[in-house]
Amino acid sequence: MNMDDDIIRADRRWLLLIHQLPSKPAYFRVKIWRRLQGIGAVAVKSTVYALPANSETQEDFEWLLKEIVEGGGEAMVCEARLIDGLSDAQARALFDAARDQDYEAIAKETRALTDRFDAIATSEEKAEARSLTSRLRKRLADIAAIDFFGATGRLSAESLVTGIERKLAEDTEMAKQSPEAMAHTPTALKGRVWVTREGVHVDRIACSWLIRRFIDQDAVIRFVPGKGYEPKAGDLRFDMFEGEITHEGDRCSFEVLLTRAGIADPALQAISEIVHDIDLKDGKFGREETTGIASLITGVCAANPQDEQRIAQGSSVFDNLYQYFRSKRA
Repeated sequence: MNMDDDIIRADRRWLLLIHQLPSKPAYFRVKIWRRLQGIGAVAVKSTVYALPANSETQEDFEWLLKEIVEGGGEAMVCEARLIDGLSDAQARALFDAARDQDYEAIAKETRALTDRFDAIATSEEKAEARSLTSRLRKRLADIAAIDFFGATGRLSAESLVTGIERKLAEDTEMAKQSPEAMAHTPTALKGRVWVTREGVHVDRIACSWLIRRFIDQDAVIRFVPGKGYEPKAGDLRFDMFEGEITHEGDRCSFEVLLTRAGIADPALQAISEIVHDIDLKDGKFGREETTGIASLITGVCAANPQDEQRIAQGSSVFDNLYQYFRSKRA
């Protein structure tokens, strides 16, 4: 059972905080609102906030309930199963949307810092850049702690923050090339066990196709939960947090894998631009084929719940796209 199946189980339990705050003082209302944001709760009604049910979230709500009552308000916490009016999938979407908004705010600040990095000259400016980067990293960790369902925006924000950290390290001559990174030569990519997150979409489908079509036709690809996976010896993780091959800066995993594999093919480069724009949604390359391919991949994912099915069907899309670019170039 993949994560999406688990999320929409009929026995999914939620904690609901139902509260009423006094009209004054105004700062108390703001304080409670900030506390709710800090623990990752989302509003399902104007005075009803939800969290996925577990011991930690229950403790968060209990402390907040105590704070509300002590401040002159009323509150109760209950455990519930959603039956009608709001589905589990819709509730999860509320959490993902909230976290994606948080991740995008970090990504926007990090892009701005990256854009002006080359103009940073004085030691004071560099110290300020390091301080800002540290704050961005802490904010990212705080958001990840309340990212209950693995919102898609985390990977992009993580890669951007990592990218600026790398620039700072290189600037102070502290960065050293890791042996693991040196091992990612085209030859070393063969005979490995490839590992990625369950619920594959365009970037992971494209990477899987590239691996089996151009790197190692006998490659074994395993799908694991996005959180809590402990890598085994010989694993090569792609498009995963802390993966060996994943987003770097503003490049998606397919772009990074293409570079690591040392494949210089104009048709594959064109495909990488399409995958980039679909995955990162930044319109960087603006290829005319992007919208159609995005619709095809969305259809493949909707029609095929299993990851291997998605890769098999998606590979046909990329096979045809590859032939199209080769014939177009010819």
